[in-house]
Amino acid sequence: MAHWGKQGEITEYRKSMIKREMEMGMVMTVFRQKVERLTVQVIMETRQVAWTRTAEKTDGVLDLFEIREVRPGRNSKDFERFKDGKDKHDDNTCFTIFYGSQFVLNTLSLGADSVEEAYKWLIGLEMLIQETLTAPTPVLIESWLRKMMYSVNQTKTNSISMKELKTLLPLLNYKPPSARSLKDKFMEVGAKHDRLDFEQFHKLYNLIMFEQNEILEEFKKDCSFILGNTDKPDASVVLLHDFQRFLIYQQKESWASDLNKVRELMTTFIDDTMRKTNDPEFTVSEFLNFLFSKENCLWDDKLSEINNQDMNNPLSHYWINSSHNTYLTGDQLRSESSTEAYVRCLRLGCRCVELDCWEGPGEPIIYHGWTRTTKIKFEDVVKAINQHAFVTSEFPVILSIEEHCPLEQQRQMARIFREVFGDKLLLEPVEHMAEQLPSPTHLKGKIILKHKKLSVDGGDTSKDFKVWQKQGDLEMWDPVNQRWNKHYCVISDVKLYYAEEYEEDKEDLRKDQDLHCSETWFHGAIKEGRLMAERLIHDYCTETRGRDGTFLVRQSDSVPTDITLSFWRSGRVQHCRIRSFSEGQNIYYYLTANLQFPSVYALIQHYKENLLHCQDFELRLTDAVPHPNPHVQQGFVKIKWFYRNLSRGEAEDYLLRIPRDGAFLIRQREGEPDSFAITFRGDGKVKHCRIQKEGNVYLLGTTTEFESLVEMVNYFKKKPLYRKTKLRYPVTPDLVDRFSTDKDTASLYEMKTYVEPNEIESSLPKNTVRAVYSYQATRPDELTFSKGALIHNVSKDNDGWWKGDHGGNVQLFFPSNYVEEVSNNTKLDFGKQDIADNPLGELCKGVVDISKCNIKNLKNGKNGKLQCLTLQNMEQDGLHFDLAADSLEELFEWYKVAWGITQREKSKQFSREQEIRQQEEVEKKAEVAMEMSDLVVYCQPRSKDKDRFDYYNCKEVRSFVENKTPGKSLSMDFLQYNHKALSRIYPKGQRVESSNYDPYPLWALGCHMAALNFQTAGAPPALRILLQRLLGNKLYVKLWKCDFHVPSVSISGQIIAKDKYTQLNHTLFNMNGRTGYILQPEFLRSGRYDPLQEKKDVNYNIIIRVIAARHLPKLGRSISSPFVEIELCGHTEVKSKTTVYRDNGLNPVWKSTTQPVCLKVYEPELTFLRFVVNEEDMFSDPNFLAQATFPVKGICSGYRSVPLKNGYNENLELASLLVDIKVLQPENTEEELYSSSSQLRKKQADLSSEGLLYNTHTKIKLSSPPHQPLTSNPFVREISTSAHGAKQKKLKNSTFYS
Repeated sequence: MAHWGKQGEITEYRKSMIKREMEMGMVMTVFRQKVERLTVQVIMETRQVAWTRTAEKTDGVLDLFEIREVRPGRNSKDFERFKDGKDKHDDNTCFTIFYGSQFVLNTLSLGADSVEEAYKWLIGLEMLIQETLTAPTPVLIESWLRKMMYSVNQTKTNSISMKELKTLLPLLNYKPPSARSLKDKFMEVGAKHDRLDFEQFHKLYNLIMFEQNEILEEFKKDCSFILGNTDKPDASVVLLHDFQRFLIYQQKESWASDLNKVRELMTTFIDDTMRKTNDPEFTVSEFLNFLFSKENCLWDDKLSEINNQDMNNPLSHYWINSSHNTYLTGDQLRSESSTEAYVRCLRLGCRCVELDCWEGPGEPIIYHGWTRTTKIKFEDVVKAINQHAFVTSEFPVILSIEEHCPLEQQRQMARIFREVFGDKLLLEPVEHMAEQLPSPTHLKGKIILKHKKLSVDGGDTSKDFKVWQKQGDLEMWDPVNQRWNKHYCVISDVKLYYAEEYEEDKEDLRKDQDLHCSETWFHGAIKEGRLMAERLIHDYCTETRGRDGTFLVRQSDSVPTDITLSFWRSGRVQHCRIRSFSEGQNIYYYLTANLQFPSVYALIQHYKENLLHCQDFELRLTDAVPHPNPHVQQGFVKIKWFYRNLSRGEAEDYLLRIPRDGAFLIRQREGEPDSFAITFRGDGKVKHCRIQKEGNVYLLGTTTEFESLVEMVNYFKKKPLYRKTKLRYPVTPDLVDRFSTDKDTASLYEMKTYVEPNEIESSLPKNTVRAVYSYQATRPDELTFSKGALIHNVSKDNDGWWKGDHGGNVQLFFPSNYVEEVSNNTKLDFGKQDIADNPLGELCKGVVDISKCNIKNLKNGKNGKLQCLTLQNMEQDGLHFDLAADSLEELFEWYKVAWGITQREKSKQFSREQEIRQQEEVEKKAEVAMEMSDLVVYCQPRSKDKDRFDYYNCKEVRSFVENKTPGKSLSMDFLQYNHKALSRIYPKGQRVESSNYDPYPLWALGCHMAALNFQTAGAPPALRILLQRLLGNKLYVKLWKCDFHVPSVSISGQIIAKDKYTQLNHTLFNMNGRTGYILQPEFLRSGRYDPLQEKKDVNYNIIIRVIAARHLPKLGRSISSPFVEIELCGHTEVKSKTTVYRDNGLNPVWKSTTQPVCLKVYEPELTFLRFVVNEEDMFSDPNFLAQATFPVKGICSGYRSVPLKNGYNENLELASLLVDIKVLQPENTEEELYSSSSQLRKKQADLSSEGLLYNTHTKIKLSSPPHQPLTSNPFVREISTSAHGAKQKKLKNSTFYS
């Protein structure tokens, strides 16, 4: 895979290569009802993923624009069905595509043959999805046309016949005026042999879409810039500067003052490459395509972007996107519970999800209690939330927990929360003394639990004990070295912290004299001394082409107390004795009497830097001949910490007897000559770490190399080996005998036998990463590693390939996308918090917990001291610390402080026992486990006196069922409460079909979490529809014995089967970057707003008229007869609707004689403009087709496209309305309406007298095709003539008070 990544971040060439491979297809394992081997490929022309059994037959396809997630790994139910062992696919070769436009998504689960193939598809699909979402409208139209053509093309050729076209047009929701007109168009575009190629099919589409050219009358009336004959889609043009003026003056687009941007936009919509010039011209067809496109949208996209400045208010100043019974995928009685429902809601931007927790078999479960809904594991839900909580939004997630579990399973819940969420779980307030909630910014990446919190009265436990402190020098007895060492010590709170002992000059001098013993060039006592030295040097120089001065140092053959220097000169080995003499307590070494050194080490170092002058020659020491096994030297410098024949059990037994961190030994592992282990004491525990000999190198862990074990030991005497533990005390048999005791010391040892290599703070690998996939090197300069492997010393480049150390290989390449970062804070810096609380910080050598000790005052003295203290650990009898001071008075001061700590601990122990008894009583009474209570910080539910607002604090939350919110008399109090604390509203229990209430009145009261059923934005259950049809609404409601609010049913009982209130909720929270947090308007936060006061001041007016639609969805087999309903949702609700347009869902046009509607907006921040497209069926009942909802504060003026969505607020492919909309100040509205009415009356008079349209550019009169009867009121619903003749009914604008 090396050739894929080293070219940099995904280059255009690499993108094209991935696309080409995906287009060619790959054979994969497809997990569906059964496991099959199919070819999976991307069809670039239609922007689809297809899976096929053979080249001739396609088993299935999915659209790229419908993909909602591509999830790596075996993370879908499709994989769970085939856990029989036959499937051999690894987790890192599998992935799942989640797609669809409903709440419950479809899945396509795939297993690739290699990690590389899976990786290509993962990045390739993400890339293609993004390209599809950002593709301009003309590109999407072309893909859609190809998809439509291929859907009916039986021959799989790039063409379509007349027969296939007649089959296709009804699927496109279009009925030709006549067979003759269709044939004429077919021939007009140049059909040959009764077939159209794709280019001709595209022209035919343009002809059909242009058929309803009444739209152009709008621009003749208002703009007058279309040049040429408007009978044909390509016979007239719109010039560059005319289009710029249209954008500036009609569309109010400020950016259009930049002519280059206008030119770029026009070029996007021009089909013919030859016409993409510096002065582009639109054909009328292209101009109309622009008007209907997403690029001409009604909505100002700037309001969809996140405003970080608005995210710094207290949490109580926001509306929070919230879900009710999040686990359900359907109704409240029999539907399926699923972890995918949580994933779907979180990815839709929901920030408050609900968990109904019940007692399960051995572990908590989640379902809708006392119903037939299915059950899912609590732990699975928590893991799903953890993986997807912050994909769409980085701002906090609130888990609303409905608790029905017994105390023991609540403790399980608390454990799972802590283990799964880790640092994401909020456990402490952001500010302890704050009187208001923190902001969403302060809580980024945090998960907050809404759960009952216990209130435990601790009584005397709140007593403020004195915090004891003392600092100074103390002497501590070292039982290993059998001496008193002076340490700087600090007592803080209940612990004694001590630093490294003070070193004495005399000791340093003694150590310097033995420095040479640990050097690689010192060979000690060599068997066959002189001869072996000559052989070693000769072999080394032969192998390395050694130079003069290559040397070793050994014990003298003739005088055992002396040392000999052997070196290579002029092709042979020579020897020189290093003599010594004593002067007082000091020993000096020399080669020549006039130059003496305090140690052998100093002598050798001098002659490595300076010439050795002899009678016959001058020489400088150069390369050292290393001892082959320095750890097994014999003689007076025997390495005492090395053991050849010591088992692991014996090593543990040795270390258990030495009660000091830093005690160590190294042993050869049984039966493995090149494998060793270092056994040592650290943090009071016995630890092991493997050492592997590879060639002449000793490898500790995976990357830390040493030339010898001696070098390793010397290194870790100076640097910490494990956490803060250095090697200090070599464990010798004499030392073990001295510490042998029958006392139980097993508590010092933990069962973990070997320390993981990543726990060793070696030389120490920084920038560590962990492999999330296995990788097999394809080149010599690459690493091979398995999943979970640690790679150290990583150097990062920007080309997708990093370098690192692993398995003895140093700084080789590996792909960066195969690994994840490992935080040094969590792996290497084990105790940052401990260090932060430690008064000695990094200087601390050890800590003694005085609260766990008994204090003994040894008046008779000990180990040569007349007075000393002993701290005896109460839990480990064999562990004690002897302390002494410079004076009796100083020692007594330390004693008083330590004694005070032990007395405080006894009082605290008594108080803890009282607390435990009280906690058990409180838990039993409140049915809440303390472990769960401890996880609750801010969202503490209040169940009593919820309607009283005389006292409350910012940490509480009050929940209300929708029909039991505080009454009107408490509205102002409730609003004031919502300024400081949180509230949550949820649907009443009678909404068994998962319908929703109107959240608007609650938003107007400042309620933060209006929890809705996300899963049922679609049609109500079939049973409900049947009952309503058979019994009527009144009897249906009476049957359920409850006051149902049925938003999806009109007054006459016809079903408009979509959830308006979920759509309003989606619309509100699509703003601000879909963070799930919307800052409430200033007037709601000011404290002066009265939600009940009648609104009289009109902020502005919206004048709107529906002109046309395109690509409306099709419900059944019949062609749609659409009409559009406009609704203003806010302080008042106003509805108006157009006439019904018969038998055309592809490109209906409502006549230019339609009169605009004026909608008064009182509170723009709380008002929504909603378009609903319905079709009228054969019973004159309305059926939902599509909708679009917008906050009015982001609406743009002009001739605008309204992209349509389905009931779940998912985009419908190419479906849109064209409207004429003006947002005006109240004083300008009357003039605009008068002008529009005058033009309308004049137009109607012209039509009645002439029946002709007049083109001002060409002075040609054109016939006006009377496709629909004109009416004096555009918002009139036309009734089927077969049922009612020519009778029409008016629907008045209706006003509702929320």
